[in-house]
Amino acid sequence: MDAVAENAALNASEGSTIPEEELDRITQDIVAALKTVYDPEIPVDIYELGLIYRVDIEDDRSIRVDMTLTAPGCPVAGEMPGWVENAVGSVEGVGAVEVNMVFDPPWDPSRMSDEARVALDMF
Repeated sequence: MDAVAENAALNASEGSTIPEEELDRITQDIVAALKTVYDPEIPVDIYELGLIYRVDIEDDRSIRVDMTLTAPGCPVAGEMPGWVENAVGSVEGVGAVEVNMVFDPPWDPSRMSDEARVALDMF
């Protein structure tokens, strides 16, 4: 398991009523959608950067995402949650999407995937 998968908890409700195959597809599609969102100042998607802390999939297919920024003063702090909401909301079978900005724990480079480290020449 890579650092991103370890750091971003993707969870379904305990004893979910969503069939396992569908839940797996929704989970994979959410991750793919998150990988389409980029911090405009960094040429790596927010998932690989480790900015996604948690994704909860509820039985009613509503989604709650906890995410952070590389720095609290990020110039797109007000816009990025909307980008994430739109990306995740485009996934087939997903209901309402709520994005929460959190800063605890603070983001640090150890949350990045190896792919992100290569893209940013941080090895």
